[in-house]
Amino acid sequence: MTASPPVTAPRIDPARLTAIDVHTHAEVSRTGHPSLGPELMAASEKYFAAHGHRQPTIAETADHYRQRNMAAVVFTVDAEHALGHPPIPNEEVAEDCAAHADVLIPFASLDPWRGRAAVREARRLVEEYGVRGFKFHPSLQGFSPDDRMAYPLYEVIEELGVPALFHTGQTGIGAGVPGGGGIRLKYSNPLLVDDVAVDFPHLPIILAHPSFPWQDEALAVATHKPNVHIDLSGWSPKYFPPQLVRYANTLLKDKVLFGSDYPVITPDRWLADFAKLDIRPEVRPRILKDNAARLLGLTAD
Repeated sequence: MTASPPVTAPRIDPARLTAIDVHTHAEVSRTGHPSLGPELMAASEKYFAAHGHRQPTIAETADHYRQRNMAAVVFTVDAEHALGHPPIPNEEVAEDCAAHADVLIPFASLDPWRGRAAVREARRLVEEYGVRGFKFHPSLQGFSPDDRMAYPLYEVIEELGVPALFHTGQTGIGAGVPGGGGIRLKYSNPLLVDDVAVDFPHLPIILAHPSFPWQDEALAVATHKPNVHIDLSGWSPKYFPPQLVRYANTLLKDKVLFGSDYPVITPDRWLADFAKLDIRPEVRPRILKDNAARLLGLTAD
């Protein structure tokens, strides 16, 4: 696959946006290839009570967010080593996001088990395809974030100056399947990312989701390490633990980010519940847009 042509769509202007969603999924390729096998996809839909939800194309995702004056980070997950299921190509995600560069921001996903090949791919995806960050799902990918096997990949991502987003906490993928579909929850304890934050202090890190059952661990890491942030995706805000709301209002007000987990949770549903949450008026715009705009390099700050 060759690199995408130069982007002609207008670039994202944070000033005109109401929000930036840092956590959305590309679930289907141009050819109809799904991001997960049928058993795991069905389990995820059941977990999120999203039975029969459509798997939007990236173009449809762009329309969804454009209609709402929002921007969105889009990624898939490469977990072929552990799951045996080929991923949606990162190049395709990047090219389709480039066609909607006014609202979409491409992240890539590389399986750390690919070793030096993944390191080469990371550099190529940023330099030739305009990828703006990388998504890791330790439980799906079957690795501990502090495994030195992944360090060469972190090293090049840090050098490239883009964020690494780690799934943390329980995952709906595999829930209810015998043996959880082979998916081990222990790899998604946010404390395992603490070593990464220590050893790569200039790598921007996002801990995705309220990290059940390790919420306090995530808060501890994010308050202790300047390069660690938290996104609020995957849960309706009405279910947020009280300590997460308290820290978002105070110590972490500049490090907490809006994320939905679209399409299993829509931004409309998430924002409607967030509006009822006891968040200070001056903090709301930081969570919904300002913190993400700064972290993703969309502002001059």
